[in-house]
Amino acid sequence: MRLLPAAAGSGIVFRRTDLDNFEIPAIGRNVAKVSYATSLMRQGVLISTTEHLLSALIGMGVDNVIVELDNLELPILDGSALPYVEAFEQVGIRTQRRRRETIRVLRAVEVREGNKFIGVYPGSGYRISYAIDFPAPIGQQKTCVDLAAETYGTAIAPARTFGYKADEQKLRDMGLIRGASLENAIILGARGPMNGPLRFNDEFVRHKVLDLIGDLALAGRRIEGHVVAERAGHAMHTAFVARLLKDRSAWELAHVPVEEAAAAEEESRASGTGVPAFAGV
Repeated sequence: MRLLPAAAGSGIVFRRTDLDNFEIPAIGRNVAKVSYATSLMRQGVLISTTEHLLSALIGMGVDNVIVELDNLELPILDGSALPYVEAFEQVGIRTQRRRRETIRVLRAVEVREGNKFIGVYPGSGYRISYAIDFPAPIGQQKTCVDLAAETYGTAIAPARTFGYKADEQKLRDMGLIRGASLENAIILGARGPMNGPLRFNDEFVRHKVLDLIGDLALAGRRIEGHVVAERAGHAMHTAFVARLLKDRSAWELAHVPVEEAAAAEEESRASGTGVPAFAGV
């Protein structure tokens, strides 16, 4: 897989180099199937397991990039978005001379399904609150993150995907988690993680935030508002994107001035991170 610079306004585009450079934009209408990962499809061409890379791109402020790959699945790496973030920081991110467009939420949009819920509400910045309730040994966890605080790389990106050892064979029989291992996922037994230690005490809910950021990237623009989710998952995340985009009266396109982007880049350099808050690759 290779990431290439893209012109301002291009968005995030996947390119299958093994299929004559066929391109699939990372937007809601190209969502194909959603179970334990998020897949995109256009004209029969599939890209699967997109959420971790999309999360890293949005979390680190990358709006425009071409993602080249020569097969249908993105690498799982260590099960988190941290390897992507480290790669971005190594090569750097460039601010483009065009105002960033965001989806500014004007009124509430909600999706409910039983005890599952996701909604977005007006607010400055991009804030996410998430609550989960899984069987033991996870139980209930909740967290809140503000992407405007530029903490994605340290607070969210390292959180790894997870699963229960008891579910492994059933999922493999369904053709899922074929590449899962102790090296790229937290495997949970009856007494806790079989391959600890955890990177955070609440690593499980942090990973759900990671997934949500990646799935919400399919709105095509960064969201300006407060997203609240409870017991949701990939299917509900992507259904919410469709609902949000359909309700055009609930949001407006807003713009971040170039001057603010340049100031954010200068502040980022001064802090030693080397990654501007408003950028496009």
